[in-house]
Amino acid sequence: MLLILGGLPGSGKTTIAKALARRLAAAHIRIDSIEQALLHSGETEKVETAGYAIAWAVAADCLRAGATVIADSVNPIALTRDAWRAVAADTGRRALEIEVVCSDPAEHRRRVETRTADIPGHVQPVWAEVVGREYEPWTSADLVIDTASTTIDAAVNEIVARLQD
Repeated sequence: MLLILGGLPGSGKTTIAKALARRLAAAHIRIDSIEQALLHSGETEKVETAGYAIAWAVAADCLRAGATVIADSVNPIALTRDAWRAVAADTGRRALEIEVVCSDPAEHRRRVETRTADIPGHVQPVWAEVVGREYEPWTSADLVIDTASTTIDAAVNEIVARLQD
């Protein structure tokens, strides 16, 4: 199965993705890690486009091998969301789309301004970049997790419960 997590930076998606990957023994494919590896390799052009393309290919390989995959990216526009769903469809796997939000702007901003990078060399966006980022409404999400009002454990439990539906 492909679990497609998306949401603005600082919403909590990577924290949820890591906890969910541990719980399910699933592959965690993180766009930030791929993009940073591309930058470390000396690639500087179209890193975001390449990062998503690589992630889709790796996810497809993992799904074909029978793994559960957790896709962790901002996933800001319909084009990227459609592509993730196509990966699931092309591999004959089910997809669950999960939007992670933080509905409390003050808490969201605090998270963005106080977090530290867990990927060497990764530059975290500043608050103005987060709120100014293109992010289309996600009308196809199967589940919306609001991290302003739930714990990580509760979010993971809610996702796992949805998998059993």
